[in-house]
Amino acid sequence: MLFIWFWLVAVMITAYVVLDGFDLGAGVLHLMIAKTDQERRTVIRTIGPVWDGNEVWLLAGGGTLFFAFPLLYASGFSGFYLPLIIVLWLLILRGIGIELRMHLEGAVWRGFFDGCFAISSLLLTVFYGAALGNVVRGVPLNKEGYFFLPLWTNWRPGAEPGILDWYTVIAGVVALVALTLHGAHYVAVKTSGDLNLRARRVATVLWPVLVLVTFLSLGATLTIRPEVLTNYRSFPVLFAIPVAVALSLMAMFFHRRRGQDKGAFLSSSAYLIFMLVGAAAAVYPNLLISTTNPALNITIYNAAAGSYSLSVGLIWWSFGMALALGYFVFIYRMFRGKVTA
Repeated sequence: MLFIWFWLVAVMITAYVVLDGFDLGAGVLHLMIAKTDQERRTVIRTIGPVWDGNEVWLLAGGGTLFFAFPLLYASGFSGFYLPLIIVLWLLILRGIGIELRMHLEGAVWRGFFDGCFAISSLLLTVFYGAALGNVVRGVPLNKEGYFFLPLWTNWRPGAEPGILDWYTVIAGVVALVALTLHGAHYVAVKTSGDLNLRARRVATVLWPVLVLVTFLSLGATLTIRPEVLTNYRSFPVLFAIPVAVALSLMAMFFHRRRGQDKGAFLSSSAYLIFMLVGAAAAVYPNLLISTTNPALNITIYNAAAGSYSLSVGLIWWSFGMALALGYFVFIYRMFRGKVTA
């Protein structure tokens, strides 16, 4: 049962990254590829019907985490209090940027909210990547399962790290490049004309950068946390995951070269899925790693709710997910196809 709930949480977080990831990527590109107000409206229309629904996966994932592993929820939300507040404000600014830009006619008004949309989207991608970097690197957990992290210390991973160091910054850069590329593929799928060509051009430029930072992050992870290979050595079938990451990168390249926008978008989705699945497989059964003493790690065994609660909760979770998936299929089918201003 604990194994199931671990992967349910992982699946929900992965769904959020893939779905809201292209929203964030479109936001990062908003001022870069859209040259006129009409083109900016078009970029916003590509995500307009779905961005708030995609964001709900973050709330659902947090709620599932609270239900299944309350100790992790309590520890993580207290230790990461500062970055979580920053993320909350960035989510608010992104919503404001999308919803308020058209309420008044005026270049200054629209320029301000376009800036809110673009800057908040960029910073969110970096913070999400840094958050994953903190989970893989570990945090200074105490005997009660709690910790405190300053925003940064000496920029080096160690027993008492900060939220930002050279490793988590690399993770943030990987997220920024990957989600921006993901957003470029999505904008290319949903638009035509000059906007489509610019999105394709950005994707072509970012692909080699993504390959470079992906291998850089892999080397950095093996340097600071070599034990991530423990599960892979115990279950060699897991080495299929990094192979799948490499194949998704190759598929992105070939689809992009042939001008197949939908294929390139699906390939970038696969890249994000396999990267996150690989990270989850590497840390299992740990939920939060201690940098001071491995015996203090928060795992699925010492953080889980009662077995009866998890069994009953699985029934209600399945019912809720069926409704959610039905809604998402309906929305994406309703708003399929190209958009215009």
